[in-house]
Amino acid sequence: MFVKICGITNEEDALLATALGADAVGFVFAPSSRQIQPVQAYDIVRRLPPDVLTVGVFRDHAPQRVVDIMLQVGLKAAQLHGHESVEDVRFVRARVPLVIKAFAAGSSALEGVDRYPVDAVLVDSATPGSGEVFDWALAEGAPLGRPVILAGGLTPENVGAAIARVKPWGVDVSSGVESSPGRKDARKVRAFIEAARAAAPTAYESDELTPYDWQEDDI
Repeated sequence: MFVKICGITNEEDALLATALGADAVGFVFAPSSRQIQPVQAYDIVRRLPPDVLTVGVFRDHAPQRVVDIMLQVGLKAAQLHGHESVEDVRFVRARVPLVIKAFAAGSSALEGVDRYPVDAVLVDSATPGSGEVFDWALAEGAPLGRPVILAGGLTPENVGAAIARVKPWGVDVSSGVESSPGRKDARKVRAFIEAARAAAPTAYESDELTPYDWQEDDI
């Protein structure tokens, strides 16, 4: 089970998440209480283990700006949370290693996901990045041809049930493991990762993964 801890704002939390077994950490460059500046993210990223997937989270940024920040910080994946067009996504994907595209659960846009040149699909609440829980039944029709990452109000207490219902390839959490906005709680991070891994299905319906090594031992 792929686990991403998002909304990292400081080196301590980044090192904590990776030490506890997170596969990926996310840095939010969109307006948010967890927003971080590229120069700060760069200082954190260069201290992380090389096998950790570092993700930049963007929302309706100009495609070239996304690429510029990705290269400046040295990130491995761009997570696009806005209304980016297929052309915008294609521009970014041609210039960065990986792209994750976020969609609202139940959105009609999910029906056209195959038009987007992305490596993974993230299914979130109707307001992506809000941390709100949604009806997990809405995520059951998510595309199976690529990794699906589930987000939206996940916590150590409910992630097991969410995984059992949706059977995603991975999970993404931010506010659900915090002591305050932008500050992670070590006990919650540990409990979340342990609960997610314990609930992981023994097999996945799709073997079509990305070219990147998405921690294959956990798949």
